[in-house]
Order: sequence, then structure tokens, then C-alpha cells
Amino acid sequence: MNHSYSTAAPLRMGIAGLGRLGRRHAENLAFHVRNAQLVWACSPVPAELDEARSQLGIAQVTSDFAQMVQAPDVDAIVLVTPTDLHAQQAIAALEAGKHVFVEKPLALDVADCERVEAVAARHPDRVAMVGFVRRFDASYRRAYDDMRQGSIGRPFLVRSQTCDMNDPSGFFVRYAAQSGGIFMDCSVHDIDLARWMLGNPPALRAYASGTIAIHTGLAAQGDVDNGLAIVDFEGGGRAMFYASRTFAHGHETQTEIIGTAGKLLIGHGAARDRLVTSDCHGVRHASTSDFFERFGDAFIQEMQAFVAACRGEAVLDMRLSDATEASRIGQAISRSLRSGQVEIF
Repeated sequence: MNHSYSTAAPLRMGIAGLGRLGRRHAENLAFHVRNAQLVWACSPVPAELDEARSQLGIAQVTSDFAQMVQAPDVDAIVLVTPTDLHAQQAIAALEAGKHVFVEKPLALDVADCERVEAVAARHPDRVAMVGFVRRFDASYRRAYDDMRQGSIGRPFLVRSQTCDMNDPSGFFVRYAAQSGGIFMDCSVHDIDLARWMLGNPPALRAYASGTIAIHTGLAAQGDVDNGLAIVDFEGGGRAMFYASRTFAHGHETQTEIIGTAGKLLIGHGAARDRLVTSDCHGVRHASTSDFFERFGDAFIQEMQAFVAACRGEAVLDMRLSDATEASRIGQAISRSLRSGQVEIF
């Protein structure tokens, strides 16, 4: 390692991007992640920098990413910036001698993902991690571990969905030009999970379709607010993905893994807790409102794993190539949505 910090000292971290998710990561690093010290923050929004200083106690803030990434008192960089900046910023961090955590997806373009992989390969002493947070959720982790112990025989089909509660403000409509579309923004998590659960097989072909149920502004971006996709994998594995922006009751992430001797179901019903109310209105339970609420603990565990890997205390079981393949499949699904044709890999 070419870093000057001792493993007895906290990992000194800088974060770029303080929007919805960036602010959550910053709060976790400032208050909830062991052996981490958030010392720099970068944002083009002055109000976000003011809050970082006053509410999170971050001493050094800047709107200049280059200033933060070259700072000698930073060991690791967390990127929660627009996706089209991920590759170039990750490469800059690695080449500056920093470990780097990148929010998903690694990049919208597969060639950009491969460029990051190539730079990371030249710097094996630096940890490079992509934020597939569901791998760190306790329920998904238990399902994976049970499956590897043979609990459902040989898994061959994954059905997975990411469905957001409808946002009448249409934030994601305005964001669609940068997000890469519904499959890259939402289903990339499900794609990664499917590959993980099936043993990381190569994809063979993909097909997608979708509809605009509510948000007609997405048509200008060639996007939809409800999409379905099927992916065939080498070895006979299959995956089915559903993504929605229009659920009425809350956020619902659900995954079903079907094997030769059983099945596993994670997240059924979007239950907020274990309370079920029965009264004159029927039988019901409260639903999770968004992915922050559903995966709050997993976000902390994810960042804890990154910090531990940077400090040499643990080895990550996820690779940059997994993120590249998720982007490759997500892009193929998105092309199929627009063309109506099957995509062959």
C-alpha cells in the first residue's frame, strides 16, 4: 500500500455529490461507520457545502473535484455524482492514489466501465467498489448463503423487481436524460442480484418492453415508467425483471429465486414492520416509503465493508467486472426496449 495512514487510524474520506443519496452516505460516514472520518466534501451547490460544514462537521469543502481528489489528507473517495461522471472521476481517484467507492451503475457505457477496470488493474493496491447495496441487506445475504448451502437445489430462475412509489413531481422525468432510463436506474440492482444468485453466468440474449402509464414526459427520452425484461444466461439460467415508477402504496423491492428443490422469496409485500392491522377497513400493514427506508441498514453495512477493505481488514467478494456486466445487460435491455427486438450478446 502506498498510503501513509496507519490501520490504527480512521480512514480519511472525501465525498463527491451531496444530493438525495449523497447526503445519506455522508451522514452514515460522519456518524455511523466505524473507522472512517469524513474530512472532505465536494458539490457544485453552495447550500449543500454549507450544510456539510455546519451539520456534518466536515472541515474542508469545495466545488472543485480535482482539489479534493489531489488532497494529501484523503485516503478514499466516495462518488455519488451523476452517472456520466462516474468513470472519469473513478479513474482520477485511482490515479491519484485513492481508494474509490462508486454508486451504481459504474457507467452507462460498457467501454467506460472497461476503462475503469483497466486502471484499477494497474493499481491493485487500491480498492475500487461499486454500490450494489442489496448484496449487503441481511435478507438477501441470508438467501444467498442458504442457496449456496443447497437449500433450494440448483437455482435456475430469478424474478426480481424494483418498484418506486409514484412521485407526482416527476423528479425522475427530469433526471431521465442522465439516468440512462428505467432499466439502468432501477433494474441494474436486480440484474446484479440475478447474476450473483445464478453464479455470475454470461448473458446470451435479452428482450424488453414497457409502457408509460402516468408520466408522459418520459416519451421524449425514449423511456417508460413501467418496464419488463427477460434475460437468458449461459447454462440455462433465466431472469425476469420488472421496474415501475408508479406504485401507489410505497416502494416495493422483491426477488424470487426458484430452484430444483424449492424457492426463496425476499421482500414480499413491502412490509415496513411486522404489525398487521385488522379492522372494519380490512387487513393491512404499512409499506416502506422508499429505498432509503428499505435498505437503510444495508447502506451502512455496504460502506463498512468498503472501509474495512481499504484498511486491509477484509476482502470484497464483488468485482468491478460484475458492475461492467450489469451495465452491459442493462444497456442491452434498454436497446431492446427502444427497438422491440431481441438483443444478442
